[in-house]
Amino acid sequence: MATFVIVHGAWGGGYSWNRWVAPKLRDAGHTVFTPTLTGLGERAHLANPDVSLDTHVQDVANVLFYEDLHDVVLAGHSYGGMVITGVAGRAPERLSQLVYLDAFVPEDGQSLADLTGPESAARTRAAVDAEGDGWRIPGMPPAPNTPAGLLEWTMPRRNMQPVRTFTEPVRLPNGPVALTRTYVYCSDKGQPNGVFAQFATRLRTDPAWRYYDVSTGHNLMYSAVDETVRILREVAEARP
Repeated sequence: MATFVIVHGAWGGGYSWNRWVAPKLRDAGHTVFTPTLTGLGERAHLANPDVSLDTHVQDVANVLFYEDLHDVVLAGHSYGGMVITGVAGRAPERLSQLVYLDAFVPEDGQSLADLTGPESAARTRAAVDAEGDGWRIPGMPPAPNTPAGLLEWTMPRRNMQPVRTFTEPVRLPNGPVALTRTYVYCSDKGQPNGVFAQFATRLRTDPAWRYYDVSTGHNLMYSAVDETVRILREVAEARP
């Protein structure tokens, strides 16, 4: 059986993965941790202007250390791809592989703002100044294919995201990540040229990566639960 650590995306929390995916993995015998990053979810009261990408990398690295985890399948959704990349640079000896779930895949020195481009970064900055007290990013609208009845549950649990998590670059002091990696692309978002398409285009034919295409929206932990569980189990069972 595998040990999974699953990192949620921006504005979210571990609750999003504890809703359906984590219980199904646990029922199959796996160990699953779904940490919530500082300033979000049930840790929203810890939000402050100093919370950065490095803070979130340390959040997850601390879970690995204090729970004394080894041979971990570390998965990240959306913004969580930034976090797991940083964790891989900090504690690779505790990991077996990385899984990017419709997520950002940065290189050393890249921030999320770099990957989304200057126009998106400018819109984010304007929203931060207008609605986020100069340091918080207002949440994006919910995905159009969010299952009926779920919005009432998810929206009150979403919190503004500290802007430094988007502007601080990933640091890989020991060079590129050498772990086995998998990319899961959600291809039914109504945005064929959306931000995550850049990674799908590059990685689907890269022999160094495993690649999956799932016909669902961005929030696969809600809209493609069984398929997400199947892929995570398959990746874990395949081993590096």
